[in-house]
Amino acid sequence: MKKVIILIAAFLVSVFVYAQTSNTQVYNTELDAMVQLKEAMVKAKAENKHIYMQIGGNWCPWCIRLHEFCDADAQIDSLLKADFVVIKANYSKENKNAELMKYLEFPNRFGFPVLVVIDADGRRLHTQNSAYLEEGKGYSKEKIFEFLQAWSPKALKPEIYKF
Repeated sequence: MKKVIILIAAFLVSVFVYAQTSNTQVYNTELDAMVQLKEAMVKAKAENKHIYMQIGGNWCPWCIRLHEFCDADAQIDSLLKADFVVIKANYSKENKNAELMKYLEFPNRFGFPVLVVIDADGRRLHTQNSAYLEEGKGYSKEKIFEFLQAWSPKALKPEIYKF
């Protein structure tokens, strides 16, 4: 029991230290994510794209890690820009974006970051627990690439499938 308490304490300290030392501000705590979503829907409709929403917070090391991973990889960044309107929606003690969480059927139940794919009409197509995209102390390029391809607009067009 003592070892478990020590491990939990060490984990909490490392998260706190990371949050305090990281200057990366991926999420704007002041933005209303429902407004972000409505704006993204207009853009997605005009550009024939889906919406890729990463929900998390600047307090979350894995949220920052996912952002940096996707941003640094040219293929993933290119796929995101080609097929999705990207939103980084904040969830923190300052702003939990409760209206969005309810609208998306509480994706926060999966932990953070959580990814949600939404079509241009605002329908939630998929909620992805990002833990399944992890590899070691980071993320798997292969898993993320496969996820993005599987939920792109062209992947959901019935005419590409032979029945």
